[in-house]
Amino acid sequence: MTKVKEFEDFEVWKRSIDLAVFIYQLTMKEPLSKDYSLKDQIRRASTSVSNNIAEGFEYGNNKQFARFLRIAKGSLGEVRSQIVVLKRLDYISEEDYHYIYNESKSISKQMYSLINYLDSH
Repeated sequence: MTKVKEFEDFEVWKRSIDLAVFIYQLTMKEPLSKDYSLKDQIRRASTSVSNNIAEGFEYGNNKQFARFLRIAKGSLGEVRSQIVVLKRLDYISEEDYHYIYNESKSISKQMYSLINYLDSH
């Protein structure tokens, strides 16, 4: 693996930013925009993913980075759990639900591979 100098170079970080932006845009629409608690919770969970990737990388060692990637994976799980509630409340469309679910699962798998790499080096 090529030595990465900045967390912004990681594809997993870029994708997590894109997912958070998508969720922010989604939460600006009614009726979700009026449910301040759910809106805030999913926003915080989605931004936690990229923030933990960045924070973990900045510690400068594989063990800490892998630890923060695991926390980021946990936040992706939280996002997936929250979208089930949002879908059942008819706050989001079936299409948006599937996009978020599939993208979060894919990002999570990418993180898992990176964690395994870090744990072995």
